[in-house]
Amino acid sequence: MSVSDPILSAEIPWLWEQARREPGKLALRCGGETLSFGELAERAELTGARLSALGVGTDDRVALLMDSSVRTVELIHAAQRIGAALVPLNTRLAPAEIAALVRAAEPRVLVYDASHRDSVSNLDSVRVRLVESRSEFESLAAGALAKIAPIRADAVHTIIFTSGTTGTPKGAMLTNGNHFASASASRENLGVEPFDTWLDLLPLYHVGGLSIILRSAIDGTSVVLERGFDARRANHAIRTHGITLLSVVATMLARMLDENGERVYPASLRYVLVGGGPVAPALVERASRLGVPVAPTYGLTETASQVATARPEEALARPASCGRPLPGVSIRIENADAEGRGEVVVRAPAVMAGYLNDEASTRAALGDGWLRTGDIGHFDEAGYLYIDDRRNDLIVSGGENVYPAEVEAMLLAHPMISEAGVYAVSDPVWGHRVEAAVVAREGAWVGETELRAWCSARLARFKVPKTIRFVDALPRTASGKIRRAILRLQASRDG
Repeated sequence: MSVSDPILSAEIPWLWEQARREPGKLALRCGGETLSFGELAERAELTGARLSALGVGTDDRVALLMDSSVRTVELIHAAQRIGAALVPLNTRLAPAEIAALVRAAEPRVLVYDASHRDSVSNLDSVRVRLVESRSEFESLAAGALAKIAPIRADAVHTIIFTSGTTGTPKGAMLTNGNHFASASASRENLGVEPFDTWLDLLPLYHVGGLSIILRSAIDGTSVVLERGFDARRANHAIRTHGITLLSVVATMLARMLDENGERVYPASLRYVLVGGGPVAPALVERASRLGVPVAPTYGLTETASQVATARPEEALARPASCGRPLPGVSIRIENADAEGRGEVVVRAPAVMAGYLNDEASTRAALGDGWLRTGDIGHFDEAGYLYIDDRRNDLIVSGGENVYPAEVEAMLLAHPMISEAGVYAVSDPVWGHRVEAAVVAREGAWVGETELRAWCSARLARFKVPKTIRFVDALPRTASGKIRRAILRLQASRDG
């Protein structure tokens, strides 16, 4: 059996199967630690026993509020080992946002690391056991787990919260089968080599970062996990650890190229997947000149990662495209206009089971077996997919999704504000930045600094408007909807 042979059954606990096959092969490198598959499985087994000691069992939920670390990876695999569903929480959210997600998910345990202690300080009213990931977790008495049992393909592996166009968080339920199908489609598209090493720069609460951990356990590839993104460290890892594959958003890649200068990247790089929004043709060309094989990709939380990916040679020929659908993935355009642009809908084994405790949203998204993405796109004559808009009004800033309605609601919660409109403005660093226009209540006075502080105390930093303009009225349609395009034009005109 070759080291590149993938696991061929979604019913096998993936890490433990790889540990049986190749216990000595490097599985994970992070923060100065290196673990083989055998060592990582032993650590995850103990972690699973400690979760069990906390009363976590099959179909229970384990929430994580943690930065990327070896312990985070242990918990990801341990949850699957004991049949629990993982609920990774965005560490950049404000405490009130985290509390709302915990209430919605109802986990039995929330494991957090010390750097996020303040974020869980207001969870006293929520029925969840809080456990600090180092000293407290390691002090738990842990017995042996029951013999490893097959996992169910239809069992929920992960619940990842994502916002709809209203900004209301929805928990996308991804099964073992969904993640396995995603890994299989990626493998068929990119191939798997015995020496493959993924550089994981994305946070593990995002499906892009999480999918690398799971894909590597399934395919038997190694992972170099960074605790956060730093362009210099990323470039150093590529040159030092024989990185062959990595996933980034366009902003990250641009920063890496800036830090790198004019040095050509190592020939060991096979693919650099770039997602989180359209990739500028100039960035593709610049990267290619330096030996970076850019592969623009399109995916969603609801599809467990990528559903279309362009090969580097395709990206050079069609830099605005995200490629063709992956093997086993069907994509079509519905309600297309005269130019062929319409809603992108997807059908694939990787499509989620539904939204947690939200039958209405699940029916709306999956009613006929096709996932309605809300994204607008089109195909060219050769079958390449192009994404024209990232959902109505969605702002993608540095790879993070910001929904105007959510930010507007927070601005309107301020007692001095009567109207608020949030929109995107192009930004050379972040792709887009968040800006807002507000109308103050009659006779009231409030400053931009105060409003930004109000938002900062209640929203994740990437959602806080960089600029807030005060206007006499917001431009609206006849039906009362805010005309965001007009707000953008006004902001541009006002400088």
